[in-house]
Amino acid sequence: MEIQEIWRVQGKKADFEELGKIFGISPVTARIIRNRNHRTMEEYNEYLRGNIQDMKSPFLLKDMHKAVNMIYNAIVSGKRIRVIGDYDIDGVCSGYILTDLLKTIGANADFDVPDRIKDGYGLNERLIKQSFDDGIQMIITCDNGIAAELPVEYAKSLGMQVIITDHHEVPFIDEGDKRSFILPGADAVVNPKQEDCEYPFKDLCGAGVVLKLVIALLEYIKEQNNGKEGGRLKSEPGEERLRNYFVFAAIATVGDIVELTGENRILVQYGLANIKKTNNPGLQALIAVNHLEEKEITSYHIGFILGPCINAGGRLETARLAFQLFMAENRTIAEELAAELKDINELRKNMTIEFTEKAIKQIETSGELQKDRVLVLYLNQCHESLAGIIAGRLREKYNKPVFVITDSADGAKGSGRSIEGYHMFDNLVMTNAAARCLSKFGGHSMAAGLSLPRESIELFRRTLNETCNLTEEMMARKIWIDVALPFEHISERLIDELKLLEPFGKGNEKPVFADKIAAINRLQVRGKNKNVIMMNVTNANGTQMEAVLFENEEEFRQGLLKKYPENQIDGLFHGYNSNIQLSVIYYPELNEYNGLKNIRVVIKRYLC
Repeated sequence: MEIQEIWRVQGKKADFEELGKIFGISPVTARIIRNRNHRTMEEYNEYLRGNIQDMKSPFLLKDMHKAVNMIYNAIVSGKRIRVIGDYDIDGVCSGYILTDLLKTIGANADFDVPDRIKDGYGLNERLIKQSFDDGIQMIITCDNGIAAELPVEYAKSLGMQVIITDHHEVPFIDEGDKRSFILPGADAVVNPKQEDCEYPFKDLCGAGVVLKLVIALLEYIKEQNNGKEGGRLKSEPGEERLRNYFVFAAIATVGDIVELTGENRILVQYGLANIKKTNNPGLQALIAVNHLEEKEITSYHIGFILGPCINAGGRLETARLAFQLFMAENRTIAEELAAELKDINELRKNMTIEFTEKAIKQIETSGELQKDRVLVLYLNQCHESLAGIIAGRLREKYNKPVFVITDSADGAKGSGRSIEGYHMFDNLVMTNAAARCLSKFGGHSMAAGLSLPRESIELFRRTLNETCNLTEEMMARKIWIDVALPFEHISERLIDELKLLEPFGKGNEKPVFADKIAAINRLQVRGKNKNVIMMNVTNANGTQMEAVLFENEEEFRQGLLKKYPENQIDGLFHGYNSNIQLSVIYYPELNEYNGLKNIRVVIKRYLC
């Protein structure tokens, strides 16, 4: 199933020469920043010079005053408080931040988390009943609860106070032209996505919202203490501890794949700059077990190395493992927990590969599935915690919305990942899919989770595809190029300047450039798996450049065969010069080897 690919160069306008002079950057860098939807001088200034002091007051969040007042009174009166997080990286990090802070300032607080298999996502009646039996008087959620209308009602009926902190979309019902939002009846709901919340930045992750709560609570305590230490509660948890909270919020921000713009970008910049300074034994151990002590940790390392380890416990065992890791005060215990999480993650990776391959085979051997615009795959033997990862990989491969459904104790459970132009949550709400097929669902534009009877899976697949409005053009993979930049314009200064744009992630993607290769002068295949292709190339203007492509040799051959004869390709792989031409999308880098530096380009995509 071949995906149509459309390359487009960003065309956003501005006076890039003038912006370059004002901010001391090249016009190329100024153009890239504009491509990230920054228009005004203020937005450029925040992007290039923003810091954590620029973050807005947490008291702009709806119900924040109410929440911190209630928590303060609960602490000073000795009430038992339970923080209930979620089983992913955001839920664990936010749960750690809040629980650790509450304990530090003297609260009688503990932590609980749903079991992915037994409970599913978020606050539920079992967790509330357990809390009640344990003598808990206040529940504070982290990264969940906005859709927990009935569980909150149950908690309130038992006499417990409930504070919701969340960042997910508020559930709604459309009645004609009117949209009615459904909020749980908690004592306070802190979520920037509430319609009447005045907080200007709406894309905080769960840990970002909890960090705001922590800052607000500390300010409130200081106010109650009349600005002096020695009051009823401690208002200064210590500089290192507070810095750790920012670091963990940054880890969650990257790991939860929220928009890396505005305050999120500022938070992640600060977190990455301070992650190696952490005195948290658990995080230190996790960095060490992944051999990152000597490396500069970037958003890549969080997204693809540290984050998956944190998530692994909640997927295959329990999220308490990661929480215990971060709460550990003993380095030996921390090292044991970090090693266990790494081992679980290795198992998770192998299982993911196995079932992704099974899903691909299911698609490629089914004419019906290949025609579907929304893919619904039933993998009955797959661990349900892997459904979202596999859906994401299939979405990348086929550029279609994907739902992967697995067996669960009480039927079937699925996770969905979407593409631009298909709002996954809205499509579940506004089509008949929810009413006809689903027993439970939630999510947002790019992802969703759901439960349904096994016998409804095929009906669910048909319903989604019958109501799908995706066109062929919408399903074409669109690749946006920041600048068409011939190789001769690359310099060490530009490569160094591009670091100003970091950290990279969703909403602040790593910039890419394009040029035309007129000839491949030399080619070598390296790597144990023959997946590193080193080339010396000449562009259309006669500039030579070293290039590297991380692709399997056979895949590269097959790509070239779309245009060039086999004997010409064989000659290239046997060391002969070639006039094979490629249009390439690339990123420039400074390669260092044996003390020598040279500029090269990393080819991200190519067309013959």
